Amino acid sequence: MTMTIDSGTLWMHACEVGDLEPGWGEVALLGDRQVALVRLEGDEVYAVDHRDPHTGAPVMARGITGSRGDRPTIASPLHKEVYDLATGECFTDPSLALPTYRARVVDGVVEVEVAVPA
Repeated sequence: MTMTIDSGTLWMHACEVGDLEPGWGEVALLGDRQVALVRLEGDEVYAVDHRDPHTGAPVMARGITGSRGDRPTIASPLHKEVYDLATGECFTDPSLALPTYRARVVDGVVEVEVAVPA
Protein backbone atom coordinates (compact mmCIF):
# COMPACT_ATOMS: atom_id res chain seq x y z
CA MET A 1 0.00 0.00 0.00
CA THR A 2 1.62 3.24 -1.13
CA MET A 3 1.02 6.54 0.61
CA THR A 4 2.32 10.07 0.26
CA ILE A 5 2.16 13.00 2.63
CA ASP A 6 1.52 16.37 1.02
CA SER A 7 1.30 19.45 3.27
CA GLY A 8 0.33 17.30 6.25
CA THR A 9 -2.35 15.42 4.31
CA LEU A 10 -2.03 11.66 3.88
CA TRP A 11 -2.88 10.41 0.37
CA MET A 12 -3.26 6.70 -0.38
CA HIS A 13 -2.61 5.35 -3.87
CA ALA A 14 -5.78 3.62 -5.09
CA CYS A 15 -5.10 2.64 -8.72
CA GLU A 16 -3.94 3.90 -12.08
CA VAL A 17 -6.42 6.36 -13.62
CA GLY A 18 -6.41 4.20 -16.75
CA ASP A 19 -7.83 1.32 -14.68
CA LEU A 20 -11.08 3.27 -14.32
CA GLU A 21 -13.56 3.34 -17.17
CA PRO A 22 -15.29 6.73 -17.60
CA GLY A 23 -18.87 6.71 -16.32
CA TRP A 24 -18.42 3.58 -14.17
CA GLY A 25 -17.37 2.95 -10.59
CA GLU A 26 -14.83 0.56 -9.11
CA VAL A 27 -14.10 -0.36 -5.51
CA ALA A 28 -10.74 0.25 -3.84
CA LEU A 29 -9.83 -1.17 -0.45
CA LEU A 30 -7.95 1.58 1.36
CA GLY A 31 -6.85 0.23 4.70
CA ASP A 32 -10.04 -1.22 6.15
CA ARG A 33 -12.35 1.07 4.16
CA GLN A 34 -14.10 0.27 0.87
CA VAL A 35 -14.17 3.36 -1.35
CA ALA A 36 -16.08 3.66 -4.62
CA LEU A 37 -14.01 5.47 -7.25
CA VAL A 38 -15.92 7.08 -10.10
CA ARG A 39 -14.13 8.46 -13.15
CA LEU A 40 -16.00 10.94 -15.28
CA GLU A 41 -14.53 12.74 -18.31
CA GLY A 42 -10.74 12.83 -18.66
CA ASP A 43 -9.03 12.48 -15.30
CA GLU A 44 -11.95 13.76 -13.18
CA VAL A 45 -12.25 11.20 -10.36
CA TYR A 46 -14.53 11.19 -7.32
CA ALA A 47 -14.28 8.99 -4.23
CA VAL A 48 -17.29 8.11 -2.08
CA ASP A 49 -18.06 5.48 0.52
CA HIS A 50 -18.98 2.15 -1.05
CA ARG A 51 -21.84 1.62 1.47
CA ASP A 52 -25.31 2.78 0.47
CA PRO A 53 -26.42 5.26 3.18
CA HIS A 54 -30.02 3.99 3.02
CA THR A 55 -29.41 0.24 3.30
CA GLY A 56 -25.78 -0.13 4.39
CA ALA A 57 -25.16 -2.52 1.48
CA PRO A 58 -21.74 -2.21 -0.23
CA VAL A 59 -23.03 -1.28 -3.70
CA MET A 60 -22.27 2.36 -4.55
CA ALA A 61 -19.53 1.52 -7.07
CA ARG A 62 -22.33 -0.04 -9.13
CA GLY A 63 -24.37 3.16 -8.96
CA ILE A 64 -25.67 5.04 -11.96
CA THR A 65 -23.70 8.19 -12.81
CA GLY A 66 -25.37 11.32 -14.13
CA SER A 67 -25.80 14.97 -13.24
CA ARG A 68 -28.17 17.52 -11.77
CA GLY A 69 -27.40 20.70 -13.65
CA ASP A 70 -23.61 21.00 -13.51
CA ARG A 71 -23.28 18.77 -10.42
CA PRO A 72 -22.08 15.19 -11.05
CA THR A 73 -24.21 12.55 -9.35
CA ILE A 74 -24.42 8.87 -8.52
CA ALA A 75 -27.68 7.03 -7.90
CA SER A 76 -27.82 4.03 -5.60
CA PRO A 77 -28.40 0.86 -7.62
CA LEU A 78 -30.84 -0.37 -4.95
CA HIS A 79 -33.41 2.36 -4.28
CA LYS A 80 -32.18 5.01 -6.75
CA GLU A 81 -31.46 7.77 -4.21
CA VAL A 82 -29.38 10.38 -6.05
CA TYR A 83 -26.23 11.81 -4.42
CA ASP A 84 -23.93 14.67 -5.35
CA LEU A 85 -20.53 13.06 -6.03
CA ALA A 86 -18.63 16.08 -4.68
CA THR A 87 -20.55 16.77 -1.47
CA GLY A 88 -22.50 13.57 -0.72
CA GLU A 89 -25.75 15.53 -0.46
CA CYS A 90 -28.80 13.39 -1.28
CA PHE A 91 -31.14 15.12 -3.72
CA THR A 92 -34.01 12.68 -3.20
CA ASP A 93 -33.93 12.27 0.60
CA PRO A 94 -32.36 15.13 2.61
CA SER A 95 -32.02 12.87 5.66
CA LEU A 96 -29.35 10.82 3.85
CA ALA A 97 -25.74 11.73 3.02
CA LEU A 98 -23.03 9.76 1.25
CA PRO A 99 -19.56 10.14 2.80
CA THR A 100 -17.10 11.60 0.29
CA TYR A 101 -13.31 11.69 0.14
CA ARG A 102 -10.98 14.03 -1.68
CA ALA A 103 -9.40 12.40 -4.71
CA ARG A 104 -6.74 13.54 -7.12
CA VAL A 105 -4.72 12.20 -10.02
CA VAL A 106 -0.94 12.55 -9.76
CA ASP A 107 1.26 11.25 -12.58
CA GLY A 108 -1.56 8.96 -13.72
CA VAL A 109 -2.22 7.53 -10.24
CA VAL A 110 -5.52 8.04 -8.40
CA GLU A 111 -4.89 9.06 -4.80
CA VAL A 112 -7.51 9.37 -2.06
CA GLU A 113 -7.13 11.44 1.08
CA VAL A 114 -7.27 9.36 4.23
CA ALA A 115 -7.30 10.30 7.89
CA VAL A 116 -3.85 10.84 9.35
CA PRO A 117 -3.19 8.27 12.10
CA ALA A 118 -3.08 9.83 15.55
